[in-house]
Amino acid sequence: MPDMTVRPKDRMTVEEYLVWCEAQRGRYELVDGVVYAQAAERAAHAKLKLAVAIALTKAVRAGGLPCHVLPDGMAVRVDARTVFEPDALVYCGPELPPDALLVDHPVVVVEVISPSTGRYDNTHKFIGYFALPSIRHYLAVDPDERVVVHHERREDGVIVSLILKDGSVTFDPPGLTLALSEIYAS
Repeated sequence: MPDMTVRPKDRMTVEEYLVWCEAQRGRYELVDGVVYAQAAERAAHAKLKLAVAIALTKAVRAGGLPCHVLPDGMAVRVDARTVFEPDALVYCGPELPPDALLVDHPVVVVEVISPSTGRYDNTHKFIGYFALPSIRHYLAVDPDERVVVHHERREDGVIVSLILKDGSVTFDPPGLTLALSEIYAS
């Protein structure tokens, strides 16, 4: 993983990682059993993550959907030795228990691209997220330019990508619409 500090730990399973990370400060991801610290974020990155989570929450409420939005801090298990922490996600169904650390069946995941991890987010995370059958949408959001790349897995399994600079993104399922003007409001 580019520009991330490797934590001095032996290779871990997801279960070992979850126990370990609860006692740590900061944010981490587990990639092929190795723990990586998340790099510090620029203000533009943090502001855009918040805007995305708020806009997704409004969209869920407006649609009256049985879905939930969570900001970064929640983990998504990709395989037995990999856990990603998206910048925002949507899952549908019952609320998670208060002590949950993992979201088992996200439908939408969002990554705000950073200079240090952009390539990784657009390759390895793209592949990892779409290895999960529940994920139908992966949104890559640029904090420096008004550009969103929406990757969608269609019913036939084909993944299509759409580059947007204006307008809105539709996530169907679960039936949400996200206006770019809401996330890029100045």
